[in-house]
This record gives sequence, structure tokens and C-alpha cells, in this order.
Amino acid sequence: MKTALGHLSLCLLVLSASGFPFERKGSTPPGAKEKRVQYAARDDVNIIAHGLLQLGQNLKEHVDKTKVQMRDIFNKLKAFNRSMSDMGKDSLRLQARALEMEDQLLNVTVELRDKAEEVQQERRTMSERMSRIEEKVDSMLQGDKGPDIQLVLEAQSRRMEELVERVRLQQDKLDKQSTRLRTLQSQIQRSRPRPEAHAQNSAEEQRDSPVEMAADCHQLFLRGETTSGVYTIQPLHSEHFNVFCEMTADGGWTVIQRRQDGSVDFDQLWEAYENGFGSLNGEFWLGLDHIHTIAKNGSYVLEIKFSDWGDDSASVRFPFKLGGKESNYSLRIPDSGTFSTLESSLGTDAVLGLPFSTSDHDNDHKVDMNCAKHLSGGWWFTNCGRSNLNGRYFQSPPPKQRHQRKQGIFWKTWRGRYYPLKSSTMMIAPADIHKL
Repeated sequence: MKTALGHLSLCLLVLSASGFPFERKGSTPPGAKEKRVQYAARDDVNIIAHGLLQLGQNLKEHVDKTKVQMRDIFNKLKAFNRSMSDMGKDSLRLQARALEMEDQLLNVTVELRDKAEEVQQERRTMSERMSRIEEKVDSMLQGDKGPDIQLVLEAQSRRMEELVERVRLQQDKLDKQSTRLRTLQSQIQRSRPRPEAHAQNSAEEQRDSPVEMAADCHQLFLRGETTSGVYTIQPLHSEHFNVFCEMTADGGWTVIQRRQDGSVDFDQLWEAYENGFGSLNGEFWLGLDHIHTIAKNGSYVLEIKFSDWGDDSASVRFPFKLGGKESNYSLRIPDSGTFSTLESSLGTDAVLGLPFSTSDHDNDHKVDMNCAKHLSGGWWFTNCGRSNLNGRYFQSPPPKQRHQRKQGIFWKTWRGRYYPLKSSTMMIAPADIHKL
């Protein structure tokens, strides 16, 4: 650019020098006023033209360089815009991750608080037991009967071990006899002529012959029924009623709860949960009284299946006992030593027995809160935070507000405290279903 300006200045100087007339001094006599005017020669004009052409060429080169520089600047601006867009997307992802980690942290906090409460409760219970034992031991020692008592206790312990072993052997014999009886009963049932009406509606035929009604779905399986559906059963010392039987390769399971589409409102009161509600071919709760009537006549197992909105599923299985109305249908799951992570959402709390709770019958372990009213539906609640398969049914996607999500169907040790599940099924069967 500086070279072009130099050429231009030189050309203008030559032009100004040759384009105007000037007076030449020579040997003219003094007093002569003759003036001669010279004008620029053709060479001067060529020099000027050449300078202008060179100036134009330099200007063109400068413009071309400027265009290249401008393109580089625009490319850098585009790259900068893309970087800013990528940074914005990364920021959104980080915000989503932060929210997810916040939910996880809240789950861990709630779990730790629940665990601390459980530890404190167990500590108080153990302290009370130790105090009672110490009092008894002190009273025994004060009577100078310490050694004798020790011998008696050892003898009683050995006797109890022998009795337990005898009971176990008798139970094994009874189980084998029961299996043989069911097998014979099934063979007799199959050898009898069966009318066509039974194939169309087995429940109606069972009502016509109440003496032959099965006590549960597994007995129906042993009699040859292999199709899942609605049947009529009659447990011992009970009226007959309809149930849905899930027939599997292992045997027949009596379904006591099903959630699948939100067609039935499970936010019911005590009377509804005691007697049952819903449709056996859809969503339903069989009823605490019916469940107790079936399970009280032997050893039963409870199987729970659930699925999420990604169509992944999981299941747990417990041996269980269900108390009657006088215990508020308390659920007790024997201590198996250690419960798995998945089982701990219900098994750990039910070792000592969990009464059933609804919004109008607050039987949970939370002193300052009604879990059924705070969450939704009826369940065997402890401190409101481990499981509730009778909560509100949320279609996908779930609500964003955490206080709404916690009212849904959840199993804490599977998908977390604030993940509403897609479906759940609870069913029971005799404990010897594994032995057949």
C-alpha cells in the first residue's frame, strides 16, 4: 500500500511540473518580455500512464489480499459460533446431569436417614432386651442357683434342638405325603369324564360341585388346569370366591394384585382394601381378607414382579405369613440371614411384622406422619420411603415435580424412590411349589 502511494505521489509531481507553463531564462536581452511556454512531452504522459497502471495493479492486489483476509475472518467467526453452540449443548447436558445427581443424592440422604432411624430403633429394642435379661440373671444369681440354672438351660437347649429336628423330619414327611395326595387327586380327577361345559367355564362347574373346589390355584394346577384365567376357589373353612390364576410350568399362582394401565384408582380406604376391588381380568386388589384366608392354611411364598418404562423387569420372592384382622393383616417375612439389595425394600422391614395401613387406618411406623395419606394407596408401610406398589399410576413421562413422583408406584432399591413404575404383579403359591 505504501509503494502504491509513493508511485501516485511521483506521478502527480511530474504532472504538476510539466502541465503548467513556466518562464525560461537565457541570453535574451534585458527588457525583452518574450515568454516561451513548454508543455509536457509525450514521454512524460507515458510515465504518468504507466504509474497509474501500476497503481491500479497494486490496488487490485491489495483488494484481493483483503478479500482473503475477510474470508478467513468469516470462517473463524463461523467456527466460533459452532463452538458457542456446542458449549450451550454441553451446558444443557451438565444441567440435566446435575438434576439427576441431585435426585440420586436425595435418594441416598433419605435412605441414610431411614437407616439411622432403623438402627436407633434396633438399638433401643436390644437395650430393652438386655435390661430384661440382666434383671432375670441377677434375680437367679441372688438365689444361689446359678450353676443349677446353667445346667437346666443347657439341658433345655439340647431338648429344644432335638424337638426342632423331629419337627423338621415330620414336616418333610407331611410334605411328601401332601405331594402324593395331590398327585393321586390329580390322577383321579383326570380319569373322570368331564362335560364340555367345564372346558368353557371351569368356574361355573366348580360352583356346581363345591366339595371338589380347590383351596388355591396350585391345587387347580395339580388337577390338570394349565390355562391362566379366572377360577373359583374355596379355602379351608371359607366361602368360595373368584380369583385370577397364573398357570406356569412350576404350578399355579393366585394373583393378589395387578397394576398395568391405571384404569383402577388404588387410593382407597380400609374397607376396600380389606374386601378387594377392581376387575380380575384387569387391574385389581384381591382383598386382605381373601389373601389371609388362602395363606393361613399352610406355608406360602409371595412373588412380586415389576417393570419400568424401558420394558426392563425384575422380581423378588419371599416366604411369608399374613396375620388376620386382629393384627391389621400384619405381613411377616422370616429372616433369611441376608436380604439382597432388591429384596431389602420390603424384606428387611417385615422381619418383625408390618401392619397394613390406609389413609383412614394409620398403622405405619412413622410417628409424625400418615404414610398412606402422604403418599397414596394402602401398603405395608414402615417409614414411607422403601416401597409402595399401590400408589398412583402415572403414564409416561412422569411428572417433573418430586412431591408428585413420590406418590407413584415405586420400589426404592430397583429404580429409585422417585421413579414411577410401569406395572406390578403380586401372587402367592404354596411353598412346596419348588419341590414338584
